[in-house]
Amino acid sequence: MATKARVALFKTLGGAMERLPERFDVALASRLALLYGRRSQSAAANLRTNLSHALRHGDDTLDEELLDRFVTRGFASYGQYWAEGAKLPGIAPEKVFARFRIGEGLEHLYDAKAKGLGTIIALPHIGSWEWGGSFLNSLGLGMTAVAEDLEPPELFAWFKEKRESIGIRIEPLDEHAGTVLLATLKEGGVIGLLCDRDIQGNGIPVTFFGESVALPAGPATLALRTGATLVGAACYSGPGEDHFAVITPPIDTSRTGRLREDVTRVTQLVANELEGLIRRAPEQWHILQPRFEGS
Repeated sequence: MATKARVALFKTLGGAMERLPERFDVALASRLALLYGRRSQSAAANLRTNLSHALRHGDDTLDEELLDRFVTRGFASYGQYWAEGAKLPGIAPEKVFARFRIGEGLEHLYDAKAKGLGTIIALPHIGSWEWGGSFLNSLGLGMTAVAEDLEPPELFAWFKEKRESIGIRIEPLDEHAGTVLLATLKEGGVIGLLCDRDIQGNGIPVTFFGESVALPAGPATLALRTGATLVGAACYSGPGEDHFAVITPPIDTSRTGRLREDVTRVTQLVANELEGLIRRAPEQWHILQPRFEGS
């Protein structure tokens, strides 16, 4: 698809979702996502493998019909995520505030703010993290997030503008990202890092849902170098039009040895927290890429 046509398509779809009546947009997007799941064998296979890990405990045998239902719900939830994210810039901040609650752990964010060393929130691709970032902005905490760069640059600029209109500062995942994040933490700010995928291919090996995978080293490295508070969090869609979040207690980032060893240890602790957050609502885990052997 030509560059201009691709940008125009995304802007048109995003604008349409903003204008559609609420819940109709979710229903439409969920249907489209289900259709995508039926047509894309690779995405369906990846989601099936990923969810099987999140649903299985130990060596328990997983019922295939149950897994089928979760895969279907997973694609429907994926469509809901896109619809709700597209709608967010058109929703008044006070309405977002009324429909979002942090059910567990808000005190950890305020404690971290009082320390003044910054806060790092390690996030899985669960529900709608953008709603959480907008809510934090309403609380006066704000959030800076790093996003995978998009091609063409005009598309990333549009994405950045939309997210910043709801109070989330977006920085591209490039060679300058680390400098921006360090400066944000030095100012006592909050950064949110999606970290259940190793996009750059240079992550730390950890055990994740019983298998060895790589997770990004960024959250652990930044926390160890700055003294910032590191927590895990997930923002869940539902019930109904509402959203709620869970924030874990601070992860232990004490220095115990060499930096590399500490980064590995803390990244494993992050993986453990992500597992627990994902298992609360596995059908909302939006990872359609290979994450484990066999996917």
